[in-house]
Amino acid sequence: MRVKANSRLFNLAEALAFSALVALYIWQLQAAYKYSWLVFPAWLIASFVRHSDTPKTLGWRADNLWIATKKSAVVLVPFGVGLCILGLFLGGLHRPLDHLLVPNRFFGYMFFCLLQQVGLNSCVTNRLLAADMRPAGASLIAGTIFAALHWPNPVLIPLTWIGGCAMAWLFAHERNIFPLAAGQGILGTIVWWAFPVAWHHAMRVGPGFYHFHPR
Repeated sequence: MRVKANSRLFNLAEALAFSALVALYIWQLQAAYKYSWLVFPAWLIASFVRHSDTPKTLGWRADNLWIATKKSAVVLVPFGVGLCILGLFLGGLHRPLDHLLVPNRFFGYMFFCLLQQVGLNSCVTNRLLAADMRPAGASLIAGTIFAALHWPNPVLIPLTWIGGCAMAWLFAHERNIFPLAAGQGILGTIVWWAFPVAWHHAMRVGPGFYHFHPR
């Protein structure tokens, strides 16, 4: 019993410690140390090896891709429709779509979303579930962490809380990060267009939010 309790506590501590490291990187390390990002692949590899994770447990799989995509679409497509409607009310038709028309920028952002899903779900949500949390509780905590890491962006904080909770819940039930990464990339692109750049500061978070100067 004590061993199991210790295991739950370790998994919870690991999820929180990894999240704290991401916050430290956003606010301090990335500006102070050029190669500080290397700590993340090192941490993730060590964690996945220690927990004997497999592509299936990490959500890097194709065997359930279709069903995971359908279930993700049921949740994420209405989000996208709602954001598009909101964007029309906020004057989106008068904003340029340059970020949508540059393939390298769009696909680079999609890859970045995939990396975020590895951190959010393959790591944090997995560790919360391993701490014997129910999917709803683990999803709520993972989503809250995800939103907190987007501080102080007033547009992204509420949106990433809703989206983070939803994506963690979907991951807990289907264990596939690929439709979630694609959905996040598409939704994030819509958010960029839907809200004035003066509100979201080019989707920046951390110190970069304060340093943004629109052209």
